[in-house]
Amino acid sequence: MTDSPLDAPLPPAAENAAGRQEPAPATPGSDDAALREAMNRVRVEVGKAVIGQDGTITGLLIALLSRGHVLLEGVPGVAKTLLVRSFSRALGLDTRRVQFTPDLMPGDVTGSLVYDARAGEFEFRAGPVFTHVLLADEINRTPPKTQAALLEAMEERQVSSDGVSRALPDPFLVAATQNPIEHEGTYTLPEAQLDRFLMKLVVDLPGREAEVGVLRRHAGGFDPRRLDAAGLDPVVTADEILAAQRAAGTVAVDDDLLGYIVDLARATRQSPSVLLGVSPRATTALLAAAKAWAWLGGYPAITPDHVQTMLVPVWRHRIRLRPEAEIEGVSVDAILTSVLQQTRVPI
Repeated sequence: MTDSPLDAPLPPAAENAAGRQEPAPATPGSDDAALREAMNRVRVEVGKAVIGQDGTITGLLIALLSRGHVLLEGVPGVAKTLLVRSFSRALGLDTRRVQFTPDLMPGDVTGSLVYDARAGEFEFRAGPVFTHVLLADEINRTPPKTQAALLEAMEERQVSSDGVSRALPDPFLVAATQNPIEHEGTYTLPEAQLDRFLMKLVVDLPGREAEVGVLRRHAGGFDPRRLDAAGLDPVVTADEILAAQRAAGTVAVDDDLLGYIVDLARATRQSPSVLLGVSPRATTALLAAAKAWAWLGGYPAITPDHVQTMLVPVWRHRIRLRPEAEIEGVSVDAILTSVLQQTRVPI
């Protein structure tokens, strides 16, 4: 298991190893500081139920602040579902869970028109997507037709039926899970669907001490089906979340950093191992995630380090390798690491 750079809060800015002088964290106003403190409390609250996944918790928080969605990939039993349930409880938001299966229909997710015999007309019955946090469990077990039902909801934050568009609640987050090792009975997510996820977070097996902590907690009577007994309480409100999203969007970025992000994107398209590099949507996603990460640390502007920290989780699912590279065992994460090493960093 490798430590994620998201596992810990941002360090105080100073001159980094490359000799660049990073901007120091801002001296925030009371409102901004209170929002930041509230959002960081979410990490602590979720930790009451989930041990050893601090980086994944932070990734979910960054996605929420960026108004994005998250794909969680990990073997069975690493608490992916518990993580999302705990996260939404700490946020105090309504949550719906959909177990994706081969026979699931689009209307089972988005809703459908149902005939009302008393009124003599059809009425729309909202599906589980009309919630703040949608847990799409094992999303790759349903056919592409049903997966595609989420495209409009994730991008436009609305559902259209019979020519009528219905807005989804705000904030809105899709957290989808998938198992990386099973292929029988699964469907590969199409590029259009993958591109709607702000980031793909790999949920690793916990380290030894973390796993001992999990057992210790269960030995003490912890029941993952009863989060109320674990003492998880909402620590933010929906209004605070929306205000934090707006605040994160105001983090400054200079043209050199914008050029750096574009140079990184162009490098993925020019890699000999890559069949399909990242799109312009990927660059805007990276910018949004870097802003959210900087805001959580109290920085007035993003730095190259913020971009570098977010690049792999934001881009790893948007790249398609050439068949020969896959045969040779080349990984997307390794390619992105190489891209970071070979792209000139603005001074």
